[in-house]
Amino acid sequence: MDTMETTLSHSARKKVRDDTERRDLMNRLKRIEGQVRGLQRMLEEDAYCPDILTQASAVSSAINSFCRVLLTNHLRTCVVKDIRAGHDEAVDELAETLQKLMK
Repeated sequence: MDTMETTLSHSARKKVRDDTERRDLMNRLKRIEGQVRGLQRMLEEDAYCPDILTQASAVSSAINSFCRVLLTNHLRTCVVKDIRAGHDEAVDELAETLQKLMK
């Protein structure tokens, strides 16, 4: 069951995630963290530029994947709940979020 603490500012809102969602997102972030540490190691070890760029591209893809999963979860839970509750401003908030993601 999703519960949210709603205040005037969306940045102050919270979402209680179920264990499966939290575990999946945390595992993705831990893998990304490991990839970033790998990038640091490659730089410290004077790895060849294209090799570092390939690894950096993998990190970027992993972050994009994390964002897609999080956005999908947000749509299925928070946005749907807000719209059903008559909070049409959820659409504006979603549009603003998508604009930030698409920079």
